[in-house]
Amino acid sequence: MCRGNETESTNFILLGLFPEFRYITALVSIVLLIYMAAFIGNTLLVLLIWLDSRLHTPMYFLLSQLSSMDLTLTSSIIPKMVANFFSGWQGISFLACGTQIFFSLTVAIGECILITVMCFDRYVAICNPLRYPVIMSPRMCWQMAAMSWVGGGAITSLVHTAYAMHFPICHPREILHFLCEVMALLKLTCEDISAYVKSVVVSSFLVVLIPLSLILVSYALIFLAVLRMNSSEGRNKALATCSSHLCVVTLYFGPAILVYMRPGSSKTPRLNQSLFMFNAILTPMLNPLIYSLRNKDVIEALKSRVINRCPLRKMKRHLHCYT
Repeated sequence: MCRGNETESTNFILLGLFPEFRYITALVSIVLLIYMAAFIGNTLLVLLIWLDSRLHTPMYFLLSQLSSMDLTLTSSIIPKMVANFFSGWQGISFLACGTQIFFSLTVAIGECILITVMCFDRYVAICNPLRYPVIMSPRMCWQMAAMSWVGGGAITSLVHTAYAMHFPICHPREILHFLCEVMALLKLTCEDISAYVKSVVVSSFLVVLIPLSLILVSYALIFLAVLRMNSSEGRNKALATCSSHLCVVTLYFGPAILVYMRPGSSKTPRLNQSLFMFNAILTPMLNPLIYSLRNKDVIEALKSRVINRCPLRKMKRHLHCYT
């Protein structure tokens, strides 16, 4: 379908992932493979946490929520991007565009809150272990998850999505991105949106800097508590758990700061695409690897639930009994 007919029959045109890149087919194929790995990894991690009683703790419950957010983010972006590329049809409807904006903002805000809550969980476990079962009760965990998904994520995202989508579009309806993103969409409007852009920047500061400040303060208190530990085994275990969480903090907050809090960020769409690709594709794949490869509980649960129940493994055990 030609570009003119496509523009008339759809509301927006997504120009895709680096449209001028020479080896774009190979890049999109790699992105699809990474998405499949992220989908399988996060789904497996969620199932392990829900099925294995050894992982029924607040830390793993919050981790399952983080994996669920990663699944929501990647599944709302990557399949549409890959389908558009291989079909040659770059259109996206008004409703689908708004849906992408809503889910991407919901997950972005929700993850900032959830990662902060996960840090609070580690702070209570290390600095106040005797009161940990009382403070991090199942009811409190569900309230924290609801606050991340709905209280901070969905409500704020709904306001931004509705307001951004109501502006009239005067420029060619071509979005220089592989997804519908707020700042990229606002560049197509013909009204003066400088006040709204400032509000987006201010809200980004609040959403990113306040949780990040709380995380840094919590970890400062955690490291002071770790230094006062007499047991080297307990110290190493606490540092191992915290190091995994710190890696996740860096992966999530780093791109968010560079996209929304960098001066003139709207003028560098290629860099923003790279950061969004890292945050929406690579980070969801790395998250289950960080927590599974460095965590004995997850590895043991994986062995008991998957590896030990593998038909080939059972056959080898059966043959071993007769030899």
